[in-house]
Amino acid sequence: MKEIAVFILSVALCTISTASGLRAQSDSGALEIAARITPTGARPEPVRQFTFYILTKSYSEIVKEVEEKDPIPPREHFIDGLKVSPELRAWLKGHDTMDLAEPDLDKLLTAEDILNVPEFLLAYQHSNSGGVTQGLPKPMFTDADKTEHPEKYEKLKQDYMSALKKFIRARPETISGVELELDGVNPQHKWATLQNERRKRVLRVAPDVAQLKFLAAKADTDLEGRAALAGLAPGEYWISSLNLDANSGDMRVRWDVPVKIERGKTSRVELSNLNSIDARGSVP
Repeated sequence: MKEIAVFILSVALCTISTASGLRAQSDSGALEIAARITPTGARPEPVRQFTFYILTKSYSEIVKEVEEKDPIPPREHFIDGLKVSPELRAWLKGHDTMDLAEPDLDKLLTAEDILNVPEFLLAYQHSNSGGVTQGLPKPMFTDADKTEHPEKYEKLKQDYMSALKKFIRARPETISGVELELDGVNPQHKWATLQNERRKRVLRVAPDVAQLKFLAAKADTDLEGRAALAGLAPGEYWISSLNLDANSGDMRVRWDVPVKIERGKTSRVELSNLNSIDARGSVP
């Protein structure tokens, strides 16, 4: 009798377990993916043996979250840290540019800017020196005059600055080429390096954050560019390639496509050029 009771209990437990498994399956959903890329002027190509990540949050939002935790310093704070004259720092804050080597810099500079900002004055003098510019005023004072004859120094300096201002206003074309003399104090180099280093950090950190905090599942495509997943809890997901590019011909793309998983149903998503992000111009 004991053996019979044990057998009946085992059958009952097995039945309960099977029923629970079936109920769990009916409570979940499935996902089928077909991924193809169409190069310019060519036929669609399957995205073969490529890993797709099913996330509970959009990867673009994850990237924004990582960026917010590693912000670029405000432009004014960056300028305050530059080892340049206070006059140049003030000029940079008042103008919408960080690149002193841009070809149109001469259109931003006035005679007053050149005379008031030491770096601009020196660059203008170098650019027009050596007999290149006819009629350019020449300073009649020396550094020795500053200590030995301070009053004379100040008068000669003011005379020179006044003459130079008139000359620049009369010959604005002489400002052209000043940007070539400003490479040593151009903040664009440091600003670009700062942004590039931050971009590299985001590129490195965002995929890890996505997989550690928001990964629900992942799957590799077959030779036909297809992948399937089962047992997904109902809810909103995103099919993502993270920061990995899928390539075909002249196309390099990424995906961050929303999908809704419903209880007991299979959701089918086709990934193509139409719902992709052009990786050539995208952020991490």
